[in-house]
Amino acid sequence: MAGEGDKRKRFISATAANYFGLDPAVGPAALAAGLHSRPELTNFLDDGNEFLLVVQRSGIQLTIEATDSKNNMLVFFKLRPDVITEDNLHSNILVSSMLDSPINTLYQAVRQVFAPVLLKDERWSKTFEPKLQKLLSELEAGLSTVLRRSDPNYTGTKFSEDDVQAILTPTDEFQFWIECAHHGSKWCSKERASHFKDLFEDIAKDYYNLDSLSLFEVVDLVETTKDTVDGVWRQTEHDPYPQPRMHNLLDVIGGSLGRYVQRKLAALNLWEDAFHGVKENLKAGILICEQWVSACEYLTGQLWQRYTLHPWKNEKYFPESLAKLGKRLDEVLTVRTLHEKLTFFLPAGEQNALHLAQAFEPFAGLNPVHYNPYTEPLWKAAVSQYERIIAPAEQKIAGKLKKFISEIRDSPQQLLQTFQKYKELIKHPNISKELLFERETLLARLQDYVKEYQTDFETRCHGVPGDVSGPLSGKNLSEVVNNIVWVRQLELKVDDATKLAEALLSDLPGFQTFHRSADSFLEQLKVYEQEQFDDWSRNIQSELSNPKLGLCIQANSPVMELDHVFGTLNILYSDRLVTLLREVRQLSALGFAIPAKIQNVANTAQKFCKQAVILKQVAHFYNSIDQQMIASQKPMMLQSALAFEQIIKHSKSGPGGKTQITWDNPRELEAYIQKLQAAAERLSTENRKLRKWHTNFIEKVISLMNIDLLRQQQRWKDGLQELRTGFANLFENCFYITDYFI
Repeated sequence: MAGEGDKRKRFISATAANYFGLDPAVGPAALAAGLHSRPELTNFLDDGNEFLLVVQRSGIQLTIEATDSKNNMLVFFKLRPDVITEDNLHSNILVSSMLDSPINTLYQAVRQVFAPVLLKDERWSKTFEPKLQKLLSELEAGLSTVLRRSDPNYTGTKFSEDDVQAILTPTDEFQFWIECAHHGSKWCSKERASHFKDLFEDIAKDYYNLDSLSLFEVVDLVETTKDTVDGVWRQTEHDPYPQPRMHNLLDVIGGSLGRYVQRKLAALNLWEDAFHGVKENLKAGILICEQWVSACEYLTGQLWQRYTLHPWKNEKYFPESLAKLGKRLDEVLTVRTLHEKLTFFLPAGEQNALHLAQAFEPFAGLNPVHYNPYTEPLWKAAVSQYERIIAPAEQKIAGKLKKFISEIRDSPQQLLQTFQKYKELIKHPNISKELLFERETLLARLQDYVKEYQTDFETRCHGVPGDVSGPLSGKNLSEVVNNIVWVRQLELKVDDATKLAEALLSDLPGFQTFHRSADSFLEQLKVYEQEQFDDWSRNIQSELSNPKLGLCIQANSPVMELDHVFGTLNILYSDRLVTLLREVRQLSALGFAIPAKIQNVANTAQKFCKQAVILKQVAHFYNSIDQQMIASQKPMMLQSALAFEQIIKHSKSGPGGKTQITWDNPRELEAYIQKLQAAAERLSTENRKLRKWHTNFIEKVISLMNIDLLRQQQRWKDGLQELRTGFANLFENCFYITDYFI
C-alpha cells in the first residue's frame, strides 16, 4: 500500500501546489519532498478519526487555529471518517480555499454559491424549508455587516473607504452608509454618512425591490440613478465621495442592471412568443444597457472631469460587460425581426417548403441573454447556422422585393418608405447583394434629396419666418428660436437619410461622395444655427445696456406707476422680459449655453414673473373697465372705482405709506396684490350685476310697449309692478344706486 499512499500524497500535494501556483518538484519543501514525510499527511489519509487537513504556504497543519496570518489556505475535508483509498479519494475528500479571512470566505461562499443555489434554483429551493431560507438570508446579511465592521481586514487604522471588497451590489453600498450613519467612525462622521444615505434614498428602495419592477420602470430608474450618483459626486456639504468607491458603485450598478435584464428576458421564449411582446421587451432591455453605458461615459468622461471641486481622474469608466450584453440583445432582436419580415413576405406554403418553422433550431439549448466571453463562440455558430437555413427564403424575398421596388421606382417618397420599412431585410448580405441596382437607385434619390434640402435652405435662410422666401414658421416661437427649430428639422431629415445610407448602401462606390456632401451640408446647418444664437446673444446684451428698453429689472425698483396724463396704469415689468424668459428656456432646451449675463437677468425676471403676470391682469382691467361700463351706470359705481383707484395711487408701505412697494419685498407685494385683486373683483362684480339689471329692465320695457292697454290692462299693470319691484330690489341691495338717484 506504500505505492498507493504515495499516490494519495501526490494528489494532495499537486492540488495544493496548483492552487498556490507552485511546482511540487521545485516549490517549498513543505509542498515537495518534505510534504511526503510529514506525519500529519499520513494521519489524514490513514487515520479514520481525522477529518481535516489544512495546507498553508508555510506547511501543513491538522487544525485551524485562531490566527491573524494572511497566508492563503487550502482545506481538505473528509465527508466520512474513513481511511482514504484510491477508490474513495474523489468521493470522500472535498477541497475548499480560505482567502484573507474566514469571515470573508464564508460570506463569499454563502452569497455566491449556496444562497443562489438553495434560494433560487427550483430543484433545491422547493425542498428547502422557508424557515431555513430566512435563516440563510439573515446569515448572508449578518456576515456582510460583520465583514464591514468587525473583520480585521476591514477595521482599525488600516480600514479605508477605498476598500470595496464586500460591496457586490448597489444595496450593499446603500447598507454600508446606513450602518456608518448609525455607528460613525474616525474616518467618516455620522453626519457625512447620513448625508450620503439620504442622497441614495431616492433609488435605494427600487434597487432593494428591483425584480418587482417592469423593464419599462427600470428604464426610468436608470435615469434617476444617473441623477443620484451625480448628486453624490458633486455634493459640497461634506468631504468628497472617494473615486475608487464611486468606480465600484458604477460597476456594481451596471452588473445589477445586467443581471436584472437577463432574468426578465430569460422568462420569455424569445424565439416562439409573439413578436410584438418580444420586440418591446428586448428594446427595453437594450435601452437599459445603452442608457447606463451612456450615463457612465458622460459622467466620468465629460461632466465630472470638468468639475473642478472634485474632478474625476484618469480615464473614463466604461461598463464593458453591460455594453456587450446590450449588443447581444440587439443581435437577438435583429434575428427575430428578420425572421418576422421573412414570414410576412412568404405565404404559409412557401414557409413550409423552405422549412422556416425549423429556422430557430440552432438556438435550442442556448440562452441568448446570458452573455459572457465563453458563450460568444456558441452564439456566433448558432447565428451562422441560422443564416444558412434562411438563405433560400432570402432568395425568394429578394425576388419579391425587386419586383415591388420596380413598380414604385418613379415615386421617390414611396421608394424611401419601402427601404426604411424593410431595412432589416435589405441590409442582410444575401438580399443586399440581389438588390444592387435598386440600392444604387436609392443612393441617387438620397443625393437628390440632400441637394434639394440644401437649395431650399440657401434660398430661405436670409428671409423672415413665414414669408415665401423665408424659413418655415412655427407657433409661439420668436424669430431666433423659429430659425433654429427649422434648421434642426432639416438636420434630422439629412441625418435620417445618412443613417439609411450607412445601413444599406455603404458598400456602393458612390456612398463616400454622398456621405461627404451630407456631412458638409450638416456642418453648414450647424454654422447657421450657431450664428443665429450668437446674433441673439449680442442683441440681448446690447439691449441690457439700455435701461429704457426695460430688460434690466431691478429688485428694488417700484412695481408699477400711474400715468397721470393718460390715466393708465403701467406695470414696470417689460413684455420683452416675458419673451426673453421664453427664449432662454427654449434655447436652453435646444442645448445652447446661455451667457451668464443674460442668464442672471432671466433668473431675476423669473423670480418676479408670477406677480408681474397678476399685476398686468389687474392693470389691463383698470385700463379697460371704463369701456366695459354702460355710460349711464358709471356714476353708480363711482364709490368702488374711487376705492380701487385709491389703492393704486397709494401703492406705499411702511409707516405713513412713505415706502414704495418694490419687487424685492415679496410679503408686502403679495399683500398689496391681494388688495388690488379684491378691489378689482368688487368693481367687476358690481359692473356685471348692473349690466344684468340694465338688460332685464330693457327687456321688460320692450315687453310693456307691446301690450294693448285697452284690452290687456291687467297684464300692463302686472308688468309695471314687476318693473317697480325690480327697481325696489336694486335700491335695497345697492345703496350706492339709491344715493345716486336721490
